[in-house]
Amino acid sequence: MQQRQLGTHGPGVSALGLGCMGMSTAYGVPDDAESVRTLDRAAELGVTLLDTADAYGRGANEEFLGRWLRGRTAAQRDGLVVATKFGLRHDAATGRVNEVDSSAAWVREACHASLRRLGTDRIDLYYLHRRDPAVPIEETVGALAELVAAGAVRYLGLSEVSPQTLRRAHAVHPISAVQLEYSLFTREVVEGEMLATCRELGIGVVAYSPLGRGMLTGALASRDDLTAEDARRRWPRFSEANIDRNLRLVQAVRAAARALGCTPAQAVLAWLLAQGEDIVPIPGTKRRAYLEENAAAAGIALPPEQAARLRASVPDGAVSGERYPLAALERLGH
Repeated sequence: MQQRQLGTHGPGVSALGLGCMGMSTAYGVPDDAESVRTLDRAAELGVTLLDTADAYGRGANEEFLGRWLRGRTAAQRDGLVVATKFGLRHDAATGRVNEVDSSAAWVREACHASLRRLGTDRIDLYYLHRRDPAVPIEETVGALAELVAAGAVRYLGLSEVSPQTLRRAHAVHPISAVQLEYSLFTREVVEGEMLATCRELGIGVVAYSPLGRGMLTGALASRDDLTAEDARRRWPRFSEANIDRNLRLVQAVRAAARALGCTPAQAVLAWLLAQGEDIVPIPGTKRRAYLEENAAAAGIALPPEQAARLRASVPDGAVSGERYPLAALERLGH
């Protein structure tokens, strides 16, 4: 697997990481045995960036990853970059996220809880998942910097913040990476001022949901393919009003992939990798077959004309529906 640098101040990681959320929550029924085999295969393929968060299954995903990490040797663990996130808190009764907390006190409490669940003595890359705009970012990053000084955290990241917040944070302590949704379906979040700011400051971009939450793989034929437990049923782009129009866009992506001689997933991941050496996609899966398919995208050299064709297959403004439900949208971009 090719390697990329996460920003001027960050770690070296595999060109493609692995999103672990779906191993525990959101996308259908978990399959722990297959997820363990997928993590094992990721290690064999040289995938070193593993992404989780304390919000994924209210800590269940960190605990799952922690059990797998405990089976690694010290040398194997040292070769991994384990990333997790904090800042979202859940309602005890419903289990749904009901609060954003980026206070200094919660920084420390959340970090120690994640360390315990992961069964590790340090978090390699620690992100603020969402920011409470009422809490100065200087307070949050100052507390994170204390964790770095104490050796509990190696590198700092932010997720879904504004360029202005990123600048203020970076002035307190170097930020290594910003996690943002970035795919052929969601380009406006990154392209423009945010990407320019990251490149000016020397900060890497970690692209989550690079496959459009699975829609861009071409594996979905209709909304009926989503199980009753699948969280995507609540998301606007997968609603009855929008999904058919979005799936028509996927057909154009499939045609471009055929011209490349690869799968749609590989084509869209290769497109993202071609947008710059500072971009690291983290497609998520709990299946070895999909992991292997995704990892092969790192070896695809995408000609400029094919990159342009892929971009044109999803014209600006063509995707129907917001990328999140309203309550989640309100937590973005602060």
